[in-house]
Amino acid sequence: MTDYDVLRVFCGPNGGYGNELGVVREGSVLPGPEDRQAFAAKLGFSETVFVDDPERGVIDIYTPTLRLPFAGHPCVGTAWLLDVPELVTPAGVVGARQDGEFCWIEARADWVPPRTLRQYGGAAEVDALPVPPPGEWVYAWAWEDEPAGRVRARAFPGRGDGIDEDEATGAAALLLTDRLGRALNITQGAGSQILTAPQPGGWTEVGGRVRLER
Repeated sequence: MTDYDVLRVFCGPNGGYGNELGVVREGSVLPGPEDRQAFAAKLGFSETVFVDDPERGVIDIYTPTLRLPFAGHPCVGTAWLLDVPELVTPAGVVGARQDGEFCWIEARADWVPPRTLRQYGGAAEVDALPVPPPGEWVYAWAWEDEPAGRVRARAFPGRGDGIDEDEATGAAALLLTDRLGRALNITQGAGSQILTAPQPGGWTEVGGRVRLER
């Protein structure tokens, strides 16, 4: 069995919740994309990361059914685990930093695959949503406190791969931040927390708490 770590990324203030992430620190044990895809499907996490160079932060990201050039919670979790100043992804170089209990990455909205950002009238509407049918990646959100930048959100990948709802989605949070042009404090899923902040030159920071599960 290939060794891997399990993290929870974007944990809530009490350390609970967060989105599970598998990280294979020795990516060379599964060098081919077919083997990596099969292993990611076997683990069944929303994403699994293969580390190809731990010192330079070179990583490769897979969902159970496809390879991603960039993804938010895998980058936050892997940056925390490796404690590196940057990660190298197929989309580009992701800046990373540790700040107390939070790990932050810096990335660009144009690296994120298309998502439907669907606004609702209030948090209760978002809470009541059923899982939509597959075919469209939907980020459902509503203001909890607009002046304070507090958002309630849920994410539905719509890939038909067994991940009906994503507990915490950094890339979608990045897109929403880029669209709104302001810092956000997002409660997603059952109780995960994602913080974001626009940066100069089209960059956006995304941060959260990370816990090592095993």
